[in-house]
Amino acid sequence: MENKNSQGAQERPSRCPDNSAFKQQKLPAWKPKLTAPTVLSSLFIIGLFCLLMGICLILSARSVKEIQINYSDICLNCSKLRENSSNWDKECNCSVHVTLQENMLGDVFIYYRLQNFYQNHRRYVLSRSDSQLLGEDVNIQNSNCAPFTTYPNGTPMAPCGAIANSMFNDSIQLSYYLNSYTAIQVPLLKTGNSWWSDKNVKFRNPTSYNLSSAFAGTTRPPYWQKPAYLLDEEDERNNGYLNDDLIIWMRVSAFPTFRNLYRRVSHTNQFADGLPAGNYTFHIAYNFPVTKFKGKKQVVLSTVTWCGGSNLFLGIAYTVSGAVTVLAGFIITAIHLKLRKKKTYFQR
Repeated sequence: MENKNSQGAQERPSRCPDNSAFKQQKLPAWKPKLTAPTVLSSLFIIGLFCLLMGICLILSARSVKEIQINYSDICLNCSKLRENSSNWDKECNCSVHVTLQENMLGDVFIYYRLQNFYQNHRRYVLSRSDSQLLGEDVNIQNSNCAPFTTYPNGTPMAPCGAIANSMFNDSIQLSYYLNSYTAIQVPLLKTGNSWWSDKNVKFRNPTSYNLSSAFAGTTRPPYWQKPAYLLDEEDERNNGYLNDDLIIWMRVSAFPTFRNLYRRVSHTNQFADGLPAGNYTFHIAYNFPVTKFKGKKQVVLSTVTWCGGSNLFLGIAYTVSGAVTVLAGFIITAIHLKLRKKKTYFQR
Protein backbone atom coordinates (compact mmCIF):
# COMPACT_ATOMS: atom_id res chain seq x y z
CA MET A 1 0.00 0.00 0.00
CA GLU A 2 2.80 2.38 0.85
CA ASN A 3 4.47 1.78 -2.50
CA LYS A 4 1.22 2.50 -4.34
CA ASN A 5 0.65 5.74 -2.41
CA SER A 6 4.18 6.94 -3.02
CA GLN A 7 3.92 6.03 -6.69
CA GLY A 8 0.59 7.94 -7.06
CA ALA A 9 2.07 10.95 -5.32
CA GLN A 10 4.96 10.96 -7.75
CA GLU A 11 2.65 10.75 -10.76
CA ARG A 12 0.45 13.69 -9.67
CA PRO A 13 1.70 17.07 -11.03
CA SER A 14 3.25 19.36 -8.49
CA ARG A 15 1.36 22.58 -7.60
CA CYS A 16 4.55 24.40 -6.80
CA PRO A 17 5.37 27.23 -9.22
CA ASP A 18 8.29 26.85 -11.55
CA ASN A 19 11.71 27.64 -10.21
CA SER A 20 12.04 30.83 -12.25
CA ALA A 21 12.93 34.33 -11.13
CA PHE A 22 9.50 35.66 -12.10
CA LYS A 23 7.36 32.98 -10.46
CA GLN A 24 9.57 32.76 -7.38
CA GLN A 25 9.48 36.59 -7.06
CA LYS A 26 13.25 36.96 -7.26
CA LEU A 27 13.29 39.74 -9.86
CA PRO A 28 15.10 42.93 -8.90
CA ALA A 29 12.70 45.55 -7.52
CA TRP A 30 12.95 49.18 -6.51
CA LYS A 31 11.53 49.85 -3.08
CA PRO A 32 11.41 53.56 -2.28
CA LYS A 33 12.34 54.53 1.23
CA LEU A 34 9.62 56.89 2.41
CA THR A 35 11.21 59.38 4.73
CA ALA A 36 9.68 62.57 6.07
CA PRO A 37 11.67 64.91 3.75
CA THR A 38 10.80 62.96 0.58
CA VAL A 39 7.10 62.63 1.44
CA LEU A 40 6.71 66.27 2.49
CA SER A 41 8.61 67.61 -0.50
CA SER A 42 6.45 65.50 -2.82
CA LEU A 43 3.27 66.81 -1.18
CA PHE A 44 4.35 70.44 -1.49
CA ILE A 45 5.51 70.04 -5.10
CA ILE A 46 2.27 68.32 -6.17
CA GLY A 47 0.15 70.81 -4.24
CA LEU A 48 1.87 73.86 -5.69
CA PHE A 49 1.66 72.40 -9.19
CA CYS A 50 -2.10 71.82 -8.82
CA LEU A 51 -2.58 75.32 -7.40
CA LEU A 52 -0.72 76.96 -10.28
CA MET A 53 -2.52 74.81 -12.86
CA GLY A 54 -5.89 75.58 -11.28
CA ILE A 55 -5.23 79.33 -11.28
CA CYS A 56 -4.14 79.20 -14.93
CA LEU A 57 -7.24 77.24 -15.90
CA ILE A 58 -9.57 79.63 -14.06
CA LEU A 59 -7.95 82.71 -15.62
CA SER A 60 -8.08 81.10 -19.04
CA ALA A 61 -11.76 80.13 -18.65
CA ARG A 62 -12.64 83.65 -17.51
CA SER A 63 -10.98 85.12 -20.60
CA VAL A 64 -13.50 83.34 -22.83
CA LYS A 65 -16.01 85.74 -24.34
CA GLU A 66 -19.49 84.29 -24.27
CA ILE A 67 -23.01 85.58 -24.86
CA GLN A 68 -26.15 83.60 -24.05
CA ILE A 69 -29.52 84.61 -25.45
CA ASN A 70 -32.67 82.96 -24.13
CA TYR A 71 -35.14 82.97 -27.02
CA SER A 72 -37.83 80.78 -25.44
CA ASP A 73 -39.81 83.82 -24.23
CA ILE A 74 -38.90 86.04 -27.18
CA CYS A 75 -40.32 83.46 -29.58
CA LEU A 76 -43.36 82.69 -27.39
CA ASN A 77 -45.85 82.89 -30.26
CA CYS A 78 -43.92 80.27 -32.21
CA SER A 79 -43.66 78.16 -29.09
CA LYS A 80 -47.45 78.12 -28.64
CA LEU A 81 -47.89 77.25 -32.32
CA ARG A 82 -45.51 74.29 -32.07
CA GLU A 83 -47.25 72.86 -28.98
CA ASN A 84 -50.10 71.78 -31.26
CA SER A 85 -48.76 68.83 -33.24
CA SER A 86 -51.23 69.50 -36.05
CA ASN A 87 -49.24 72.65 -36.92
CA TRP A 88 -46.04 70.76 -37.69
CA ASP A 89 -46.09 71.89 -41.35
CA LYS A 90 -46.61 75.60 -40.58
CA GLU A 91 -43.53 77.80 -40.59
CA CYS A 92 -42.84 80.17 -37.74
CA ASN A 93 -39.88 82.54 -37.61
CA CYS A 94 -38.63 84.98 -35.00
CA SER A 95 -35.63 87.27 -34.59
CA VAL A 96 -33.36 88.00 -31.65
CA HIS A 97 -31.13 91.09 -31.66
CA VAL A 98 -27.80 91.19 -29.88
CA THR A 99 -24.99 93.76 -29.67
CA LEU A 100 -21.34 92.82 -29.29
CA GLN A 101 -19.51 95.47 -27.30
CA GLU A 102 -16.10 93.95 -28.10
CA ASN A 103 -14.60 91.93 -30.93
CA MET A 104 -14.80 88.15 -30.58
CA LEU A 105 -11.48 87.19 -32.10
CA GLY A 106 -10.35 83.73 -33.05
CA ASP A 107 -12.60 80.73 -33.48
CA VAL A 108 -16.22 81.58 -32.70
CA PHE A 109 -18.74 78.83 -32.03
CA ILE A 110 -22.53 78.86 -31.97
CA TYR A 111 -24.23 76.45 -29.56
CA TYR A 112 -27.82 75.67 -28.72
CA ARG A 113 -28.48 75.18 -25.02
CA LEU A 114 -31.43 73.25 -23.59
CA GLN A 115 -32.66 73.35 -20.02
CA ASN A 116 -34.79 70.74 -18.23
CA PHE A 117 -34.42 68.24 -21.10
CA TYR A 118 -33.63 64.85 -19.54
CA GLN A 119 -31.68 62.65 -21.93
CA ASN A 120 -30.46 60.29 -19.20
CA HIS A 121 -33.67 58.28 -18.88
CA ARG A 122 -32.81 54.62 -19.33
CA ARG A 123 -35.41 53.85 -21.99
CA TYR A 124 -34.54 57.02 -23.89
CA VAL A 125 -30.80 56.24 -23.88
CA LEU A 126 -31.43 52.71 -25.21
CA SER A 127 -33.96 53.82 -27.83
CA ARG A 128 -31.71 53.58 -30.89
CA SER A 129 -30.32 51.04 -33.33
CA ASP A 130 -26.56 51.25 -33.69
CA SER A 131 -26.65 48.65 -36.46
CA GLN A 132 -29.06 50.79 -38.45
CA LEU A 133 -26.88 53.87 -37.93
CA LEU A 134 -23.98 51.86 -39.35
CA GLY A 135 -25.95 51.48 -42.58
CA GLU A 136 -26.72 47.79 -42.06
CA ASP A 137 -29.94 46.20 -43.24
CA VAL A 138 -31.54 45.23 -39.93
CA ASN A 139 -35.00 44.40 -38.65
CA ILE A 140 -35.67 47.32 -36.32
CA GLN A 141 -38.63 45.46 -34.81
CA ASN A 142 -36.06 43.48 -32.83
CA SER A 143 -34.27 46.63 -31.63
CA ASN A 144 -34.87 48.94 -28.66
CA CYS A 145 -36.44 51.65 -30.85
CA ALA A 146 -40.06 50.97 -29.85
CA PRO A 147 -42.44 52.75 -30.13
CA PHE A 148 -40.55 54.70 -32.83
CA THR A 149 -39.92 51.75 -35.14
CA THR A 150 -42.59 51.68 -37.83
CA TYR A 151 -45.70 53.57 -38.85
CA PRO A 152 -49.13 51.87 -38.64
CA ASN A 153 -48.84 50.90 -42.31
CA GLY A 154 -45.59 49.01 -41.55
CA THR A 155 -43.12 51.50 -43.08
CA PRO A 156 -39.93 51.52 -40.98
CA MET A 157 -38.48 54.76 -39.64
CA ALA A 158 -34.97 55.83 -40.55
CA PRO A 159 -33.42 56.52 -38.15
CA CYS A 160 -35.56 54.81 -35.53
CA GLY A 161 -35.78 55.45 -31.80
CA ALA A 162 -36.71 58.22 -29.39
CA ILE A 163 -33.29 59.93 -29.50
CA ALA A 164 -33.37 60.50 -33.25
CA ASN A 165 -37.07 61.40 -33.21
CA SER A 166 -36.49 64.21 -30.68
CA MET A 167 -33.53 65.75 -32.56
CA PHE A 168 -33.13 69.51 -32.19
CA ASN A 169 -34.33 71.01 -35.48
CA ASP A 170 -34.45 74.78 -35.02
CA SER A 171 -32.75 76.58 -37.90
CA ILE A 172 -30.51 79.46 -36.77
CA GLN A 173 -28.87 82.07 -38.99
CA LEU A 174 -26.81 85.10 -38.00
CA SER A 175 -26.76 88.50 -39.68
CA TYR A 176 -24.30 91.37 -39.15
CA TYR A 177 -25.27 95.02 -39.68
CA LEU A 178 -22.65 96.98 -41.57
CA ASN A 179 -24.74 100.09 -40.89
CA SER A 180 -28.29 100.91 -39.89
CA TYR A 181 -29.73 99.69 -43.20
CA THR A 182 -27.33 97.10 -44.59
CA ALA A 183 -27.09 93.60 -43.14
CA ILE A 184 -25.01 90.69 -44.39
CA GLN A 185 -25.28 87.06 -43.48
CA VAL A 186 -22.48 85.62 -41.34
CA PRO A 187 -21.02 82.53 -43.09
CA LEU A 188 -21.42 79.49 -40.86
CA LEU A 189 -19.81 76.05 -41.15
CA LYS A 190 -22.15 73.12 -40.54
CA THR A 191 -19.67 70.32 -41.18
CA GLY A 192 -16.59 69.31 -39.24
CA ASN A 193 -18.37 69.88 -35.93
CA SER A 194 -18.76 66.26 -34.82
CA TRP A 195 -16.14 63.95 -33.34
CA TRP A 196 -13.90 62.17 -35.84
CA SER A 197 -14.56 58.81 -34.20
CA ASP A 198 -18.32 59.27 -34.59
CA LYS A 199 -18.17 60.48 -38.17
CA ASN A 200 -15.80 57.78 -39.38
CA VAL A 201 -16.51 54.80 -37.12
CA LYS A 202 -19.98 54.84 -35.56
CA PHE A 203 -22.08 56.16 -38.43
CA ARG A 204 -22.40 54.97 -42.04
CA ASN A 205 -24.95 55.49 -44.78
CA PRO A 206 -26.53 52.47 -46.50
CA THR A 207 -24.69 51.52 -49.69
CA SER A 208 -26.46 52.35 -52.94
CA TYR A 209 -25.87 54.29 -56.15
CA ASN A 210 -27.54 57.36 -54.57
CA LEU A 211 -28.74 58.30 -51.12
CA SER A 212 -32.45 58.54 -51.90
CA SER A 213 -32.48 54.96 -53.19
CA ALA A 214 -30.48 53.85 -50.15
CA PHE A 215 -33.34 55.06 -47.92
CA ALA A 216 -36.05 53.70 -50.21
CA GLY A 217 -38.76 51.85 -48.31
CA THR A 218 -38.24 53.93 -45.16
CA THR A 219 -39.63 57.23 -43.95
CA ARG A 220 -38.71 60.04 -41.57
CA PRO A 221 -39.41 59.91 -37.81
CA PRO A 222 -42.75 61.51 -36.80
CA TYR A 223 -41.26 64.76 -35.44
CA TRP A 224 -38.97 65.35 -38.42
CA GLN A 225 -39.88 67.66 -41.26
CA LYS A 226 -37.51 66.09 -43.80
CA PRO A 227 -36.32 62.56 -44.55
CA ALA A 228 -32.79 61.64 -43.55
CA TYR A 229 -31.36 61.95 -47.06
CA LEU A 230 -32.53 65.60 -47.30
CA LEU A 231 -31.25 66.93 -43.99
CA ASP A 232 -28.76 69.14 -45.82
CA GLU A 233 -29.92 70.10 -49.29
CA GLU A 234 -26.77 72.16 -49.94
CA ASP A 235 -24.17 69.48 -49.20
CA GLU A 236 -24.81 65.90 -50.29
CA ARG A 237 -22.00 64.61 -48.06
CA ASN A 238 -23.77 65.97 -44.98
CA ASN A 239 -26.89 63.85 -45.38
CA GLY A 240 -28.31 60.64 -44.04
CA TYR A 241 -26.69 59.15 -41.00
CA LEU A 242 -23.54 61.20 -41.67
CA ASN A 243 -25.29 64.50 -40.95
CA ASP A 244 -23.29 66.39 -38.32
CA ASP A 245 -26.37 67.70 -36.51
CA LEU A 246 -27.73 64.16 -36.16
CA ILE A 247 -24.38 62.75 -35.01
CA ILE A 248 -23.97 65.45 -32.36
CA TRP A 249 -27.53 64.97 -31.10
CA MET A 250 -27.15 61.18 -30.83
CA ARG A 251 -24.44 61.66 -28.19
CA VAL A 252 -26.81 62.07 -25.23
CA SER A 253 -26.07 64.23 -22.20
CA ALA A 254 -25.94 63.05 -18.60
CA PHE A 255 -27.47 66.27 -17.22
CA PRO A 256 -30.79 68.02 -17.93
CA THR A 257 -29.05 71.27 -18.90
CA PHE A 258 -26.59 70.91 -21.74
CA ARG A 259 -25.29 72.58 -24.86
CA ASN A 260 -24.42 71.13 -28.25
CA LEU A 261 -22.30 72.65 -30.97
CA TYR A 262 -24.47 73.97 -33.79
CA ARG A 263 -22.22 75.98 -36.13
CA ARG A 264 -18.78 77.56 -36.45
CA VAL A 265 -18.12 80.99 -37.90
CA SER A 266 -16.24 80.78 -41.20
CA HIS A 267 -13.17 83.07 -41.31
CA THR A 268 -13.91 84.82 -44.59
CA ASN A 269 -14.29 88.43 -45.70
CA GLN A 270 -15.26 90.73 -42.80
CA PHE A 271 -15.08 87.78 -40.41
CA ALA A 272 -11.50 86.68 -41.15
CA ASP A 273 -10.47 87.39 -37.55
CA GLY A 274 -13.77 86.47 -35.89
CA LEU A 275 -16.87 88.53 -35.16
CA PRO A 276 -16.34 92.29 -35.09
CA ALA A 277 -18.14 94.41 -32.51
CA GLY A 278 -21.51 95.68 -33.64
CA ASN A 279 -25.16 94.75 -34.03
CA TYR A 280 -26.27 91.24 -34.94
CA THR A 281 -29.56 89.43 -35.42
CA PHE A 282 -30.33 85.75 -34.99
CA HIS A 283 -33.00 84.59 -37.44
CA ILE A 284 -34.62 81.48 -35.98
CA ALA A 285 -36.99 79.08 -37.67
CA TYR A 286 -38.74 77.77 -34.57
CA ASN A 287 -39.48 74.03 -34.77
CA PHE A 288 -38.45 72.52 -31.42
CA PRO A 289 -41.13 72.93 -28.67
CA VAL A 290 -39.99 73.08 -25.05
CA THR A 291 -42.90 74.48 -23.01
CA LYS A 292 -44.54 71.08 -22.44
CA PHE A 293 -41.62 69.95 -20.28
CA LYS A 294 -41.02 73.46 -18.85
CA GLY A 295 -37.79 73.80 -20.74
CA LYS A 296 -35.80 76.75 -22.02
CA LYS A 297 -33.80 77.27 -25.19
CA GLN A 298 -30.76 79.47 -25.61
CA VAL A 299 -28.38 80.31 -28.40
CA VAL A 300 -24.79 80.80 -27.28
CA LEU A 301 -21.94 82.68 -28.95
CA SER A 302 -18.58 81.70 -27.52
CA THR A 303 -14.86 81.75 -28.15
CA VAL A 304 -12.39 79.15 -26.88
CA THR A 305 -8.93 79.14 -25.32
CA TRP A 306 -6.17 76.55 -25.08
CA CYS A 307 -8.13 74.74 -22.32
CA GLY A 308 -11.53 74.83 -24.01
CA GLY A 309 -14.63 76.89 -23.37
CA SER A 310 -16.01 78.78 -20.41
CA ASN A 311 -16.03 76.02 -17.80
CA LEU A 312 -14.57 76.67 -14.35
CA PHE A 313 -14.97 73.12 -13.04
CA LEU A 314 -11.52 71.83 -13.98
CA GLY A 315 -9.78 74.94 -12.65
CA ILE A 316 -11.68 74.80 -9.36
CA ALA A 317 -10.96 71.07 -9.04
CA TYR A 318 -7.22 71.64 -9.51
CA THR A 319 -7.22 74.58 -7.08
CA VAL A 320 -9.10 72.70 -4.36
CA SER A 321 -6.91 69.60 -4.79
CA GLY A 322 -3.76 71.70 -4.61
CA ALA A 323 -4.95 73.59 -1.52
CA VAL A 324 -5.87 70.35 0.27
CA THR A 325 -2.51 68.79 -0.62
CA VAL A 326 -0.52 71.80 0.61
CA LEU A 327 -2.62 71.93 3.80
CA ALA A 328 -1.97 68.23 4.37
CA GLY A 329 1.74 68.91 3.89
CA PHE A 330 1.72 71.60 6.58
CA ILE A 331 -0.24 69.39 9.00
CA ILE A 332 2.11 66.45 8.50
CA THR A 333 5.11 68.76 8.87
CA ALA A 334 3.77 70.06 12.19
CA ILE A 335 3.11 66.53 13.46
CA HIS A 336 6.57 65.39 12.37
CA LEU A 337 8.33 68.28 14.12
CA LYS A 338 6.30 67.76 17.28
CA LEU A 339 7.09 64.04 17.44
CA ARG A 340 10.75 64.67 16.65
CA LYS A 341 11.02 67.11 19.56
CA LYS A 342 9.44 64.59 21.92
CA LYS A 343 11.81 61.86 20.71
CA THR A 344 14.81 64.15 21.25
CA TYR A 345 13.57 65.06 24.75
CA PHE A 346 13.15 61.42 25.85
CA GLN A 347 16.53 60.45 24.42
CA ARG A 348 18.17 62.99 26.70
